[in-house]
Amino acid sequence: MGRGRAKAKQTKVARRLKYQTLDTDFDALQRELGTDGDGGEEPDLAEDDEYASYLDDDDGEARRHAG
Repeated sequence: MGRGRAKAKQTKVARRLKYQTLDTDFDALQRELGTDGDGGEEPDLAEDDEYASYLDDDDGEARRHAG
């Protein structure tokens, strides 16, 4: 397929995706993602972060490690 035909096909596909209306099943998407949909808080990942000890202190100065 020549470049002109390939570009025409890409344009056709892009136009179809742009103007196509999709009926998204949000309930199925929610089940697939494994969320309960309550809009609850995000889990605190800082306690599981192995690099959390290298973060800046509250006073804004970085911790200095002897080494």
